[in-house]
Amino acid sequence: MSFISPPKRIPFLLKLGILISEKITGRTMLPPRILSWYPKAAIGSGIMEAFVAHEDGRMDKRMLKIIRMAASYAAACPFCVDMNSHEYRKYGITDEEAESLRGDFEGVASFSEREKLAITYTRLISSTPLKFHPDVVEKVKAAFTEREFVVLVSTAAQVNFWARLIQGLGIPPAGFME
Repeated sequence: MSFISPPKRIPFLLKLGILISEKITGRTMLPPRILSWYPKAAIGSGIMEAFVAHEDGRMDKRMLKIIRMAASYAAACPFCVDMNSHEYRKYGITDEEAESLRGDFEGVASFSEREKLAITYTRLISSTPLKFHPDVVEKVKAAFTEREFVVLVSTAAQVNFWARLIQGLGIPPAGFME
């Protein structure tokens, strides 16, 4: 159970957005329900989520899923791991690759060099304190266009936003992996 319960009465427009998200996910979505206590946070978070990267050039669905999973594990967010790891095989991620995102991924031969760099950078973005070694930054910049760099960073940062928010509210996993 979360630290606080959702409000008994949710404003109509927020309720509509929640129902749409629950229809898409097939799960009761506790985060937006609890955020309804402060509609500005609910709307702002919803807008950010509406603009999440889905696929952009070489930043394909597989790469974005890997980034989301890596950020979820790095932030140690059970809800995020549950949601972002859901149906990983559908994105061409093997069981070995998925498991390696919890720890040592370097030895997994099926990851491309770009994927390994994305995982490394995602972990840096997800660590506290933030420390970016110039060599790593240069390798990532060499492997990704400026646009791809922004997609990588914003995707990892978005997962980190949700991880901190969800953990701060004490929201448990939604059961995506069941």
